Amino acid sequence: MNKRTLGQNGLEVSTLGLGCMGLSFGYGPETNQEDAIKLIRRAFELGVTFFDSAEAYGPYKNEELLGEALAPIRDQVVIATKFGFEQGKSALGMNSKPENIKSMTEAALKRLKTDRIDLLYQHRVDPNVPIEEVAETVKQLIKEGKVKHFGMSEAGAATIRKAHAIQPVAALQSEYSLWWREPEKEILPTLEELGIGFVPFSPLGKGFLTGAISSDTKFDETDFRNVVPRFTEENRKANQVVVDWLNEFAKKKNATPAQVALAWVLAQKPWIVPIPGTTKIHRLEENLKAEQLTLTSGDLQEIETAFAGIEVQGARYPAALLARVGK
Repeated sequence: MNKRTLGQNGLEVSTLGLGCMGLSFGYGPETNQEDAIKLIRRAFELGVTFFDSAEAYGPYKNEELLGEALAPIRDQVVIATKFGFEQGKSALGMNSKPENIKSMTEAALKRLKTDRIDLLYQHRVDPNVPIEEVAETVKQLIKEGKVKHFGMSEAGAATIRKAHAIQPVAALQSEYSLWWREPEKEILPTLEELGIGFVPFSPLGKGFLTGAISSDTKFDETDFRNVVPRFTEENRKANQVVVDWLNEFAKKKNATPAQVALAWVLAQKPWIVPIPGTTKIHRLEENLKAEQLTLTSGDLQEIETAFAGIEVQGARYPAALLARVGK
C-alpha cells in the first residue's frame, strides 16, 4: 500500500488506516479477542500501518487489544489513541486537565505495551480547559518522548489555530464521507493552510454506504446507531437513494459501493487518510482494495452532480453529542 504524510513533521502512514473502535465498542457486542487480533494482523499483512484507538473505546479494552495485537510488529506501525473524557467514559463528560492528560498517557502506554504513542489526539475539545493548556501539556509529553505527534478530533477552526500555534497539530480527525461533507466549508481550507493532515472517521457513513444496511436492519441493543437520527427506520428508507445510486455507479467501475465511497474520500486531497473500521476480514479486504480504484475527473464530476441532487435525511449525531463537536 502507498503512504501518505500527516502534518509537517513527517508522520508517514498507510493511505488507508484501520479504525479499531468497532472491535470493542459502539457497534454491538465486542469482537472475540482472538478474531479481533487476527483482523488487525491481517490488516498489517495487507499494508495497513495506521491503527486508531481511544481510551473511551471500552473504556480501555480497545487499547489493550491493540497492545496485544501489535506487540510483535510495534516498530512497523503507527498507533493513534485519544484522551479527553473523565475516567475514559464519554457519559461522565470531558476532562482535558493537564494532570488527566498525563495520567491517561502513562496508563495508555502500559495498555498499548509501548514506550511512545505515535499520535495522541484530544478526543473532544473541553470547554473548561483552555486549548493552549492542552497543547502545552502534549508539547511537554512530546519533549519527554512519550508522544510523537499531536492530534485533535472534531475541533473547530479557531480552536485548531490556537492549538497549532503552541504545538503543531499533525492531524485532525473528524467525520467525513460522501453523505457528510460539512468539513469542506471551513475545516479543510484551514487544514490545508496550516499543513495539517485530515483523518476522516466513518468514511463509509457508519456502514450505510456499504449497502449492507437497509430500513429493515435491526441493530443490536448496544449499537450506537440506535440513537443516531440518520439511522431511524424512516431516514434509512429515505436515504436508500444514496446507496442505490452508488451501487449503480460502482457496477460501472467493477467495484463495490464501499470502494467507491473510500476512493472518493482519497481523491479529495493527498493529505487525507480515511480510517474505515470493520469486524470482518472479508470487509477489510474489500475496503483496502479501494486504494487501487482510480476515479477520473469525469467520475468525480458525475458523483458531484448526483449527490448535489440528493438531500440526506437525519442528523449525524443526537443533540447531546452534536453539542460537543465543532468547538
